Amino acid sequence: MKNEETRILFVDDEHNVLHSLERLFIDEGYDIHTAGSGAEALKLLERNGNFKLVVSDYRMPGMNGVEFLAEVCRRWPETERVILSGYADTGAIVSAINEGQIYKFIAKPWNDDDLFRVVREALDRYELREKNRCLVRELAEANRELEIINKHLHALVGERVREVMLQNHLLTGIQNILDALPLGFIGSDGNGMIVQCNVIGARMLAVSRKELIGADARSVLPAELATIYDELNKTTRVERQITLTSGTVRVIGSRIRVDEQDALVITLLEAP
Repeated sequence: MKNEETRILFVDDEHNVLHSLERLFIDEGYDIHTAGSGAEALKLLERNGNFKLVVSDYRMPGMNGVEFLAEVCRRWPETERVILSGYADTGAIVSAINEGQIYKFIAKPWNDDDLFRVVREALDRYELREKNRCLVRELAEANRELEIINKHLHALVGERVREVMLQNHLLTGIQNILDALPLGFIGSDGNGMIVQCNVIGARMLAVSRKELIGADARSVLPAELATIYDELNKTTRVERQITLTSGTVRVIGSRIRVDEQDALVITLLEAP
């Protein structure tokens, strides 16, 4: 059965040569087409579309093989092109090969093994170039998709940056408000990790704010104050008076809910 995916066109003005070529490749499974001139071959190409390989005689009336294959190259550049010639005048053929219009030159009378080899090599070359073309198309499509993703990601990142900047602005505003309070303030999450501390609170504890933020309250606060965090696990409010290095302070501890999560708030007021 013929391989419809591997179409080969032989062009020669000598019909006995075309019959010989057809017989030679009859068992190879190729879809073989023949034409008696360059003009006839061009009509066949126009009617049937692209061929993987065109093998043409050089000396033909009206349009020689080099002229014909140059036209094939211009209109169907993917098609591989091979030329046959029984003449010693190979100058034009060599020139065409050097210009890249023709893949190989085979002298008449040809050696069957050489012709088989050249045809297989030309078809392998076609398949390799077709794979490369497919890869280029796939790469171009992947690049287009990547560009769309990058644009989308850039928009998401820009939106996220704006959100973070807004949150930072809000946090800065909240911190400024806390620093303006006439009392000490310590805020932590439900597990006791300190997330906020104002200036007065750090001064009362005699600890820098950098040491407090992100630390576990039970490990950095005085023991008497740290026990309040354990008590807040059992109740929502604790109030007592304790003595710090800065003096006696009144402590009010509260457990509140923020965005469906527990938060612990400690306020420190200087005792009268």
